[in-house]
Amino acid sequence: MSASENKRSIIVGLFIFIGIVIFIAGVLTLGGKQKRFVSSITLKAIFNNVNGIQAGNNVFFSGVKIGTVSKIAFYGNAQVEVTMHIEEASQKYIHKNSMAKLSSEGFIGNKMIEILGGTADAPVVEDGDRLAIAAALAPEDIMKTLQENNKNILAITTDFKEVSTGMLHGKGALGAVLTDSLMANRLRQMTINLENASASTARVTAAVSQYTNKLNNKGTLANELLTDTAVFANLKSAVNSLKQTASSAAQMTNNLNATSNKLNSDKNAVGVLLNDEETGARLKSTVTNLESSTKKLDENMEALQHNFLLRGFFRKKAKAEAKEKEKVQEQK
Repeated sequence: MSASENKRSIIVGLFIFIGIVIFIAGVLTLGGKQKRFVSSITLKAIFNNVNGIQAGNNVFFSGVKIGTVSKIAFYGNAQVEVTMHIEEASQKYIHKNSMAKLSSEGFIGNKMIEILGGTADAPVVEDGDRLAIAAALAPEDIMKTLQENNKNILAITTDFKEVSTGMLHGKGALGAVLTDSLMANRLRQMTINLENASASTARVTAAVSQYTNKLNNKGTLANELLTDTAVFANLKSAVNSLKQTASSAAQMTNNLNATSNKLNSDKNAVGVLLNDEETGARLKSTVTNLESSTKKLDENMEALQHNFLLRGFFRKKAKAEAKEKEKVQEQK
């Protein structure tokens, strides 16, 4: 072979070698992304509608890619069975009561399957297990919801437009406030009145604060009543004394009422004397007779003193009384 042919063969061999290296690197890269060279287990899920998911789509768990969709096949009459290859390292986090849900990587991104973690008390999944399905909101449902929201927003804006138009024409309370100058003046006056009321309230508050400060001044009666236990005890004792006095006065009043009732009764001597006119007349006559008898008795005693038989007795008696008076004066 000539030198030119050898050179050509070397160049072709280099290109073939570089192509093989690039091919192997691509295979390794794609296999790494799709977890082809990682130990994995197989999980399955049966959906009523996979919404365009394909083999090779990603499988996520808690936002982390843990596998890929390896196979899609019909199951039964109208369902679809999806087979997933899951990293064996992620097996311990997925429990038998976990659920699979269709989702997408972003709002309009690629389709994917999201595995929702189960409870820790359930055992972990095993190779070939089938996961339950969680209901997913399809894009069509999202669009329907958006359409309904758009209709509601349109209705709200229409109503607001009608309300604002009515307000501009002076309809309703707000319209009257916006267009009626008299109403505006009343609101302005109301605001002034509120300001005056708030100022009065502030003055009252200041006065109350000043009064409470005076109550806190030592030496005043109010402060002693509030803080000095001795003054409070004396005041309490005085109040008790007043209560006792009032009770005694009430008792005395009751006694006076009972006495007056007895005086008004004709069943006792005093009541008879006060209320019975005939008895009073008799008592008056008796007193008159007693006065008359006393007068006559005095006259008889005077006559006896001048009688010669008793004159000596009365003189001796008078002398004895005179001596007693002299003794009393000397003792003084």
